[in-house]
Amino acid sequence: MLDLKTLETFIWTMRLGGFRKAAERLNTTQPAISARIAQLQDELGVLLFERVGRRVAPTPQAMVLLSYAERMMALRAELLDAVADRRAIRGVIRLGVAETVVHTWLSRLIERLNALYPAVSLEIEVETSPSLREALLRHEIDVAVMLGSYTDIRFKTVPVGSYPLGWVVSPSLALPSEPVSLAELAAFPIITFSRTTQPYGVIRELFSSIGLPVRMFGNSSLASVVRMTLDSVGVSVIPIAIVQRELADGRLRLIRSQAALPDLSFSAAYPANHDNHMAAIVAQLAVEVATDYGAMAGDSTD
Repeated sequence: MLDLKTLETFIWTMRLGGFRKAAERLNTTQPAISARIAQLQDELGVLLFERVGRRVAPTPQAMVLLSYAERMMALRAELLDAVADRRAIRGVIRLGVAETVVHTWLSRLIERLNALYPAVSLEIEVETSPSLREALLRHEIDVAVMLGSYTDIRFKTVPVGSYPLGWVVSPSLALPSEPVSLAELAAFPIITFSRTTQPYGVIRELFSSIGLPVRMFGNSSLASVVRMTLDSVGVSVIPIAIVQRELADGRLRLIRSQAALPDLSFSAAYPANHDNHMAAIVAQLAVEVATDYGAMAGDSTD
């Protein structure tokens, strides 16, 4: 008799293209995956995978089965969402987040999820937004909270708030009177997100659009950006939300510039198929927590 665990194994073997990757995704061994697939083939009386050199390739019967298996897993997800006690729902969600989220509301999301679904575990990856998109495509994470939107039809995307960027410096850095021009800012290194990110490109374009050469210090670690700013290495462009404490105690200061900076907008993306209802739940919780955080941050600046 077909069981859902075996069907889940089959789905991940199809999605990831092999037994080894499916074993890594399901936190088991490759022999265990092979045994489940062999059992499934015996029960159905058909060959689902065949050897092509050193790889396994799905047969036509496997392609047909995938559609039905995904529908069965989606129905299971709907059942759990409608009937099951949230405290009894188990599983592991692989959540990928941009570092800005770590410095703002990630801990509150973890607390909210643990209160509502105490038997669900989180595995958290902190990466740049381009890396998170790639990890989502490779099925290495279930949900990604990243900079910008995501238009791939294979994924659902929900907005989770925005953060203003600011020009931030150490008080010991000698700057001219405010508002500071781009030409005056270009005298210092500009420290910001890594070169593969949208903010890095926007900032470089600000300077290049008026023909100004500028030294850009891209950094994939916002904690390192803050440290370099505290050490007076240069002028940083970072979300104001992550340096509230340093601004409040005077270790850093926000400067006014003639050049306006855009807000950073974030979104949560997860696969559009419905076989993992917890991914959608985590994304929705991220929306709620980010909204609450934004409201509290707004109140604190009134």
